Amino acid sequence: MNDEYYMKLALGIAQKGRGYVSPNPMVCAVIVKKGRIIGQGYHRQYSGNHAEIEAIKNAREDVAGATLYVNLEPCCHEGKTPPCALSIIQHKIARVVIGTIDSNPLVSCRGMNILRESGIEVKTGVLENDCRRLNEIFFHYMETGMPFITVKYAQTLDGKIATAAGDSKWISSDNSLKFAHKLRAQHDAVLVGIKTVINDDPELTVRLVRGRNPLRIIVDSGLKIPRQAKVLQNLSLAKTVIATVKNANDMKFQNIASTGARVITCDADDRGGVDLKKLFKKMAEEEISSILIEGGAQIITSVLKNNLANRLVAVIAPKILGKGIEAVGDLNIRELGLAKTLSVNKVLRSKEDIIVDGRFILTDKKYF
Repeated sequence: MNDEYYMKLALGIAQKGRGYVSPNPMVCAVIVKKGRIIGQGYHRQYSGNHAEIEAIKNAREDVAGATLYVNLEPCCHEGKTPPCALSIIQHKIARVVIGTIDSNPLVSCRGMNILRESGIEVKTGVLENDCRRLNEIFFHYMETGMPFITVKYAQTLDGKIATAAGDSKWISSDNSLKFAHKLRAQHDAVLVGIKTVINDDPELTVRLVRGRNPLRIIVDSGLKIPRQAKVLQNLSLAKTVIATVKNANDMKFQNIASTGARVITCDADDRGGVDLKKLFKKMAEEEISSILIEGGAQIITSVLKNNLANRLVAVIAPKILGKGIEAVGDLNIRELGLAKTLSVNKVLRSKEDIIVDGRFILTDKKYF
C-alpha cells in the first residue's frame, strides 16, 4: 500500500465530521505499523478530541515506530484540546504523512517543523488538492477572514423561483427538499431576506435529515418581521439573528429583541439596506465560517452582484412558468464576457429535478 491509499482512506473517514466540527476542519488520522492499520480516528465534534488523539487512543497496539497519516497538519498550540504534535512526539511515532498545511496562523508549518525537530520523518502534500477541497470552507475562512458563502435556490427550467403571484411551494421535489435540509446542516448559518420570511414563513431548521440546526440570519433593514414568524419561535432549538440598520433605541428593535431573538445593528449600504459584506465580516468574527443563502431574489442578486458568493447550488425542476419571479435579478452585466462563471463540480439527479453544484471562478482561477 502507498501513501496515497491511506490518505484516501483518511479523507473518506474525515467526512463523518461534516456539520459537527465547524469552525474546525474535518480531519482523520490513520496509524499504520508494519503494513497494518492499527488505529484510526476522526474529529467528531467541535471542542472534542482531534483526529490524531482519537487515533492514538483507539490504537490496538503500541504506536511507537508507526506511520501516522493525517489530511491536515497536526496542531501545535493549546486550544480547546492539547497540541496534537506533542502527543505524536510523546508516543514515539516515527513518520507522519500530511495531506496539506494548516492555514490557521497559529499552526501554519509550525506543527510540521516541531515534528521534524524531534526527529520524526515528515512528508507533506499527499493528495493536497483533495485535502483542500474537503475543507474548502475552513481554508476560505482562515485565508480571507470571511465566511464561505453558498447560494442555493430552486427554479423552473425558465429560471423562475416563484409565480408572478409569489407562489413558490413547491417548485422542487420532496427529495430536493431533503437535499436542501442536508445543505443547511452542513453550514453554520442560513440566511434569508425579510420578504422570504413574510411571504413563505419558513422555519429554516433541519427537520428532514439528521444534523444540527444552523443559526438563522434574517436580513430585515426596516424590522418588518412579524412577532409570530416561525423564525422567532423555538429559539432554544435554533437561534435567530435579525440584521437591521435600526438602532437599539428604536421601538421596533426593542419589540423584536423581547422575543429572545438577537437583533444587531449593521452599517447601511448605498441603498439604505444592510451592507451584506460587513454583515458577513461580523459573522466571521463570531466564528460563523459558512453561510447558506436561501433567498429571496433581492438578497441572491445582491450577493452575486458584489462577488460575495463562493458556491452556487441550483435545483432545476422540469417546469415552465413563463412570467414569474426570476432567481437572479439585474447584475448590470452588458457584455457576455463579463458573465459570472462557474466551475461545475457536480450535476446530480433528484427524482425529476437536476441539481447543479458549482464554484465561482474568480480572476480566471477556479476556487477549489
